Amino acid sequence: MSPKLKWIKSSYSSDDGPSCVEVATVPDQILVRDSKNPTGPRLALAPAAWASFLPYASEH
Repeated sequence: MSPKLKWIKSSYSSDDGPSCVEVATVPDQILVRDSKNPTGPRLALAPAAWASFLPYASEH
């Protein structure tokens, strides 16, 4: 059985709105999902790809 994932929302997201992405980590992957659809598809990124994406996201 796989362990339950701990999904984290950005500190910039409000608690009363569902419009944000959530992130969870597993060995060798960063998972990203839409908080409006928690059982929907997920993106699975390598840690290096996630690290490259973060500076872009913080600028835009």
